[in-house]
Amino acid sequence: MKRRLPQLVVAAAAIMAVLAGCQFFPSIDPIDGPAPTDADGFYSQSVTWGRCGDGLQCTTIKAPIDWDSPADGAIDLALIKHVATGTKQGSILLNPGGPGGSGWDYVYYSGDQVAGASVVDAFDVVGWDPRGVGQSTGVKCYTDAKDKDEQLYGTFDSPYDTQGWIDELTVDMEAYAKACEANTGELLGNLDAASNAKDMDMMRALLGDKKLNYLGYSYGTYFGAVYAELFPQNVGRFVLDGAVDPLQSDFESLKFQMAGFDSGLRAYMQSCLDSGECPFTGDVDTALGQVRSVLDTVDDKGLVNFDGRVLDSATLATAIIENLYSETYWTDLTQMFTELQQGDPTLTFTSADYYNQRGTNGSYDSNANDVYIAATCADGDFRTDDESTLDRIAEIDEFAPILGKYATYDDFAVLDTACTHWPFGRGADLPSTFEAKGAGPILVIGTTNDPATPYASSVSLADQLSSGVLITHTGEGHTVYNQGVACVDDVVDAYFVSGTVPASDPMC
Repeated sequence: MKRRLPQLVVAAAAIMAVLAGCQFFPSIDPIDGPAPTDADGFYSQSVTWGRCGDGLQCTTIKAPIDWDSPADGAIDLALIKHVATGTKQGSILLNPGGPGGSGWDYVYYSGDQVAGASVVDAFDVVGWDPRGVGQSTGVKCYTDAKDKDEQLYGTFDSPYDTQGWIDELTVDMEAYAKACEANTGELLGNLDAASNAKDMDMMRALLGDKKLNYLGYSYGTYFGAVYAELFPQNVGRFVLDGAVDPLQSDFESLKFQMAGFDSGLRAYMQSCLDSGECPFTGDVDTALGQVRSVLDTVDDKGLVNFDGRVLDSATLATAIIENLYSETYWTDLTQMFTELQQGDPTLTFTSADYYNQRGTNGSYDSNANDVYIAATCADGDFRTDDESTLDRIAEIDEFAPILGKYATYDDFAVLDTACTHWPFGRGADLPSTFEAKGAGPILVIGTTNDPATPYASSVSLADQLSSGVLITHTGEGHTVYNQGVACVDDVVDAYFVSGTVPASDPMC
């Protein structure tokens, strides 16, 4: 599943859904001068920042479509910075995850809560929309919301887990890939992490920083790991929260992620049963079996939302997963299950829509789903996987026996069929190791029951990095910095502001 944004932007996302229908964005001044036509020109382009909110400044810069052929054309990258409130030490570049997450929106809607108070005092915190995302030159696939609805919520003539379904899905994904190519062009083949890392180094230079300071969440940790390997001499203070293991195959990553969501569901269920107001009964294993039964039978019930969409097991799995990203959503999940037992799918669609960034009016608030597919196809190995989609789904089902296979229907199966028919090959070459030799200390934060990026991934990345420093948070939820866990916040804030590194894992 997509790597969802950290909790700090939850309230902001609700505001964004309201504003999206109004097409409201602050004005951004363009850069001075013509678009550069070579690598040196990109690094030395003139940049003009304009005020776009209280303590915020915005700009648009140019990057080459293809860093290997910089004269072949340029794209726009949208940047926003929260200006340091005290004596400035430098800048921190921030990415909230994805693929497809908007760093621009994150900084704009978070304001001075974008990082700890001492960090905001000492640094400009800069968010950007990576290539293909949001206000930067974007990936465009289907331009009609009805087509997106059909892709994300449509049902099939053949049952899931059959070759007939795979055949239907393949036809759909072939059409989707053609739409992406027609509406996006050459950028579609240059969304890889290495190209994004090169964009990041250019931004470092344009921000006037000798070394890059970076805060990456979830998938944003992958950008950080790639950058550190490509530009170790330019690594400043790096914090990677909720890490992706860059050496794990795409399939293995998704398989372990599904197990992570099963683990998160188990933790939720214990809390639900303990509350005395749970729609499930018995012990945890019995109750989880009841959840699996709901997933097993929902396709035959034909539950219809008020807008005519029919609930299927794939959408139900997406809705469950949406509510496992934080303990704060668990009461919503209980209410969703309760109403679903009564035959009402409204809250289920509300949760799935929130995950898919679909507004209440049926419009889509971002192109994140398109970027997720396109970036995965650019960097990933699905096109070379010899195993059939159905065999892989069976493997996931065995590894994550509650949510696993149902979560694959709108995720792994889509990726596996789409990438097989993707109009572009893999993007720029990626590193084969992630030691980042010569880089300074890099903090890697892992939460022990993170459902989306399991703790083992953070442990692995910290071990791979020659200067990796693991910070463990014992708890639930996806990512943790700046969410009220003082032990983690104090370590990260001291590291950014003073360069202090803990002598050992503080085990927060």
